[in-house]
Amino acid sequence: MGVAMYDVIVVGARISGASTAMLLARAGYRVLLLDRAKFPGGKGAATNLVHPPGILRLKRWGLLDEVAATGCPPIHSYGLQSGPVQLMAKLPAVEGVAEAYSPERAKLDEILLEAAVKAGAELREQVALRELLTDSQGTVIGVRAETEDRTPLVEHARLVVGADGSNSTVARLVGAEKYDSHPVLNKSHWSYWADLPHDGKVRTYRHRHQHAFTWPTHDGLTIVGVALPVEDFKASPDQGRDATVIAAFEDVDPEFAARLRETRRVDKWMTGAVPNFLRHCHGPGWALVGDAGYTRDPITAAGITDSLRGAELLVEAVEPALSGDRDLAAALADYARRRDALVGGHFRYTRDHAALADYNREELEFIRAMARSPHHGSGMVGMFATIVPPAEFYSPANIHALFEHIPPGPDPGWKIRMVRWLVRGAPRHLPPATRLADRLIAANLGSMGTFLLDSPVAGAA
Repeated sequence: MGVAMYDVIVVGARISGASTAMLLARAGYRVLLLDRAKFPGGKGAATNLVHPPGILRLKRWGLLDEVAATGCPPIHSYGLQSGPVQLMAKLPAVEGVAEAYSPERAKLDEILLEAAVKAGAELREQVALRELLTDSQGTVIGVRAETEDRTPLVEHARLVVGADGSNSTVARLVGAEKYDSHPVLNKSHWSYWADLPHDGKVRTYRHRHQHAFTWPTHDGLTIVGVALPVEDFKASPDQGRDATVIAAFEDVDPEFAARLRETRRVDKWMTGAVPNFLRHCHGPGWALVGDAGYTRDPITAAGITDSLRGAELLVEAVEPALSGDRDLAAALADYARRRDALVGGHFRYTRDHAALADYNREELEFIRAMARSPHHGSGMVGMFATIVPPAEFYSPANIHALFEHIPPGPDPGWKIRMVRWLVRGAPRHLPPATRLADRLIAANLGSMGTFLLDSPVAGAA
């Protein structure tokens, strides 16, 4: 066995890898950071949005001011519109942070990478991982890599971290299996538009199995795009994509569509589609973080936020082991349990959202009621922003309280009126029947209804 020159080798130097390396180096550990690319890299195919939980991490790490100074305005409200139903609500705060940002991806990569190097991590660029070194028990103890000019590179470490994306080489080499795996649910077009007004809001629209979206990003630009069912997605020249995206907005926000026609797209169209899966994220001497260990549909724009949270989670778990206070295998197993607990609910929520099913009448009435209730409206957008756990939002108490914001009368429809009677108690002093109410509500919420029925207090009388 070679002598471990490093405590940790991190493969992949973008969001999750640079963050992991920075936090470990700040804690005093010897960190080697490898990447195939040469930095600074080009513009990544990302929608850039960082939700408040990600912004909280950047603030904790002393990097938020630097990110904000790159020319991206704060975003304070998120919205959802479907037909005539409109919801726009303030983001809930997470430890005092109630804003999002959409910085240029390359600049965010650069800020995190510079912070890692400043903290003491050693960066080697244009290095490709070829093999993981193992001892006689199969524990990973280092890497065999190759530079751009094919010079071999061999380094040893106590832990190797794969932060090398959804097609992770580290995951392939260790045979990390996927679970809870689901296929691509939709495909997206998006690009950058100039000369659109910025008002600090994320806008999303659901109509005819399409999900249109727009929000302010860096340098006075605006992200504009649409997600389509896989079977409806057609590759086309840029002008054809212009027409597809503008038509999607014409259906839901004609005024915004008119602005798109009057202004200009300033970049190429980008395309995105990813499967949904979790991977086994640890083993003897190795761990996976970021997209290498867990990927969900980009429809909730949570990839950067998840990568920042995941890096912090991994470092919190392994730091006591690296310092000698805990067994590394136990620390990595704890990391895996905490990761699955952290992401599981939003993983289910995102898959449901990514199916692009149109809302039924009852769901639209619920959204209309959320627009009347600041608490529920903030909770709904907070769920999209990875702040509010779906199990908390879809708890019986929260959903029952929503009926206070549905007006009496025939407009909501007979199903809503009947369920309201079951929740509150019907006329003539009949008692509530919340167990039946929860089942009826869940039947109209699709897969999100399982959160309601899984609650330990679901159906409580």
